[in-house]
Amino acid sequence: MTLPFRKCPVCGGEMVVKKVEKLLRGGGNTAMLKVRAEVCLHCGERLYSQESVRRFEEIRTKLQRHETRGFRLRGKSFEVAM
Repeated sequence: MTLPFRKCPVCGGEMVVKKVEKLLRGGGNTAMLKVRAEVCLHCGERLYSQESVRRFEEIRTKLQRHETRGFRLRGKSFEVAM
C-alpha cells in the first residue's frame, strides 16, 4: 500500500498505517470506531482517508439526532464535576 504522505505534514516524521480508535461526539452521545489511519511515529498526527472523514460526518449527524439504531451500546459515559 502506497501512503499518500511519506512524511508528516506537521513535523516531517515518518508515517505508518495503523488501526486506531476514533471517538466521535454529537448530541450528548459518543461513538467509538476502529479505523485505519496514517499515523506519524514522531508527533502522533493522524491522517484519515476522505471516505473515513465522510463516514465520521454521517455518524456525528446521527449522534446529534439521537439516531443510534444499528449502533451497539458499549458501557456508559459519565460527567464528573471537579
